[in-house]
Amino acid sequence: MKFKAGMRLEGLEILEGRFMAAVERVGGSWQLYLTRDHVMFLHNLLGGDGVQCVAQFSVSLLFHDYHISSRNADRIAFSVEPSLLHRALRSSLSILAHSSPLQMKLVKKLPAGSSRPAPFLSFETKGQKSAVIQDVPISRPLSAADVSDLHSALLSAQELPETLVQVPDLQQLQGLVDRLRHVGDVLSVSITRYGDLHLKLSSSLVTLGFEFRGLRILGVQASPLPNETSLSPQARMELAIQRGEAMSVQVSMKHLLKSIQCHLAKPDCTFFGIAPQGACLMVIFQFFIPGTRQTDKSISLHCRIPVLDSGS
Repeated sequence: MKFKAGMRLEGLEILEGRFMAAVERVGGSWQLYLTRDHVMFLHNLLGGDGVQCVAQFSVSLLFHDYHISSRNADRIAFSVEPSLLHRALRSSLSILAHSSPLQMKLVKKLPAGSSRPAPFLSFETKGQKSAVIQDVPISRPLSAADVSDLHSALLSAQELPETLVQVPDLQQLQGLVDRLRHVGDVLSVSITRYGDLHLKLSSSLVTLGFEFRGLRILGVQASPLPNETSLSPQARMELAIQRGEAMSVQVSMKHLLKSIQCHLAKPDCTFFGIAPQGACLMVIFQFFIPGTRQTDKSISLHCRIPVLDSGS
């Protein structure tokens, strides 16, 4: 298998200045998945417990002179330590900013004190009189069977809920959830087709609830009954669930906090949705083309939060 590509300054700035901070904050092991058309950072897709994350970029956004080949339909995947990759990208940014061409490629080298070659993701720039090379250690590339499993898991992770509601202020929500985590560990999240988002946390001493109404909706919508507007939030939600116009799940506060750390990637807006049959809570981050309100289809980022109780 072979991979070699020249990095674009704009793509490097997006990775180093925005996404790698979010990747590091989420933590854990990440796979870098390379295909002919996309570069993806994947977290926890292969059988791990906890939050799953998918960050996807078009090849043309990050690279020029992109070359990839493998016996597995030109797909390559491997694990990488986020902090080491972030450090290499940060150093590479200062090099590329001074108009020195930067190349990223997969190599095998003999580590110091070892008799066996090991794989590295290498960042290399060459000037007239000198060259700078940074080698980031990576795992052995995944086998064809593992890449196939990873691809299948990726396809499953990209299935969208029927209804998504836009969170009004992600950083405000993060502060709210951060304060609530001192009260309890489990949060009930309910979403209606009317654009209502309910968050409720209960402990042996107190029950706290928050309601956001009339949020922007993507997907399946419905209109609330006029005679229900005077009811309590809990009563309205229960009636909406009975009519099949709302869903409710319980998730770990820790998992939700980890997911919304992705605000460090500076998304333009964020949506919550509950997958069919209450399989998970999805947090989808949307990015706009700079200077417009049009979705930038070259970038996508979302998280899938496992459900502790399927709710209703």
